[in-house]
Amino acid sequence: MVRKTGVVVELVVAFAAGLFIAILTTPVGVSGAVFLLPVQLSVLGVPNPAVTPTNLLFNVVSGPGALLRHGRRGALTGPLTRLMVTGTLPGVVVGAVLRVYAVPGPHAFRIIVGAFLLPLGAWLCARTVKAQRAARRGPELAPRAITRLSFAVGVAGGIYGIGGGSILGPILVGRGMPVAVVAPAALASTFVTSIAGAAAYVVLALGAEGSIGPVWAIGLACGIGGLIGGYLGARWQPRVPERGLRILLGGLAMLVGVLYLAQSIG
Repeated sequence: MVRKTGVVVELVVAFAAGLFIAILTTPVGVSGAVFLLPVQLSVLGVPNPAVTPTNLLFNVVSGPGALLRHGRRGALTGPLTRLMVTGTLPGVVVGAVLRVYAVPGPHAFRIIVGAFLLPLGAWLCARTVKAQRAARRGPELAPRAITRLSFAVGVAGGIYGIGGGSILGPILVGRGMPVAVVAPAALASTFVTSIAGAAAYVVLALGAEGSIGPVWAIGLACGIGGLIGGYLGARWQPRVPERGLRILLGGLAMLVGVLYLAQSIG
């Protein structure tokens, strides 16, 4: 009875975490998996490297909520979505293979991502607060550059189970793209690549020892919460001014940077 009660509590916590994180992060194109990673490791006790495919499973289950809302507004048909999917799809498969056979720990990755996102988020917030300067946007990235960057982010997503929106979003928005354009493309890219990544881990688990496959109950519970939260977040996104979305994106980037650097030090 005690064990059953503990399992129920874990699933409720997983659902609530997925719900609230998705509501907050979906409007700026971040799936929320980057924030679920420490919750799954520290609170829910998901082992390594199973936490990565569990996070990818969250993306797969939660993704349709936001995508359904964005699709109704015709926000998923632009070229940015195709460029990001073209890059991240092969990248996530490469990352999954590297995670199982070559990169057992997340320490170095957390330091690199934290050191990158913290100043990037601060810069984006500062640039946005100064409204007149923020209006003078720099040149947007070329299509090939977006695809190459998406591939690199896809590899990182395959290794650590995070959505590319937390990394790609601040870069693309900082280079001049509106959040309303970047967010749907980033979420669509995360959804497609997470399907490929989760499938790759399931296949790899057949021939490898240890906790390789996803923890299905936790991933599904988080995902169902994220499904509802993602739809709600995408629904209120058009009501938030571009300036507010940019500050939210920059703030999330800073929060991820601080979180990852703190975990690396601890």
